[in-house]
Amino acid sequence: MAAPTRTRRRPELAAFLRNRRARVTPQDVGMPPGLRRRTPGLRREEVAQLSGVGVTWYTWLEQGRPINASGQVLDAVARTLRLDRSEREHLYHLAEVPYGPDAAPEQPMAVSPEIQGILDALVPLPAVVYNARYDLLAANASYSLLFHRAGTGALGPLGVRNVLWSLFTVPDEECPVVDRHLELPLMVAQLRGAYGRHVGEPAWESFVRLLSEASPYFAELWRSGDVVVPGTRVKTFRHERVGVIRTTSVSLSINGMPECRIVTYTPSDEESRRAIDTLLAEAE
Repeated sequence: MAAPTRTRRRPELAAFLRNRRARVTPQDVGMPPGLRRRTPGLRREEVAQLSGVGVTWYTWLEQGRPINASGQVLDAVARTLRLDRSEREHLYHLAEVPYGPDAAPEQPMAVSPEIQGILDALVPLPAVVYNARYDLLAANASYSLLFHRAGTGALGPLGVRNVLWSLFTVPDEECPVVDRHLELPLMVAQLRGAYGRHVGEPAWESFVRLLSEASPYFAELWRSGDVVVPGTRVKTFRHERVGVIRTTSVSLSINGMPECRIVTYTPSDEESRRAIDTLLAEAE
């Protein structure tokens, strides 16, 4: 691309972001309006915080400086600014990031050592970091032992570990989820709720298509169109060494990692707690 074209795109990108930021009010994103606001819409630091990016990085982006931006970060900014599909595509073009079927596959976000340390500190509670597509980004020892036959080692169609891919492609007798015909529909409905923010994105479209081809059951659930949001759930697992483990799962959002969450599984009774302790003791 010629240098004059690149130079021209940066001011266009800056003006586009400023214009769209001015359209979004604090109330639109669930923030209090505050007093003495001279900015007609969101402030730069508010966009950065809501998008999970650094204030300096977003400021430079809006100033049209020559910085690099990934598709995942642009998506986070686009969601904060409530861009529709055509506006999102325009943002990609101005930022010189590929958009559409020929774009590079989305890469999962890296988990910082601090987040991994939190997961490890939660032992004996099983804990894991998922993104909105159920890619498994990090886990602690308790989680790995609980899902040792499914969910931690299987690579999904995008080349990363994915829990949905594991649960829908593993043989029934190896599925760790008890009452899978009650639990798996909820997981697919949660995926469907997240998918609405990613319609048309190559990584998401490929994932849904390939999993539908690999699992007729997933395809059936996907066609139902049911939607739920993340929340506290009662989940029961089976393990060939210790039997049934009953837990309550809780999702916690992670600042700086848009659409990612820590999920913890707290034993619901003393028997389940002892079962997890036994697994940990045997692994030592």
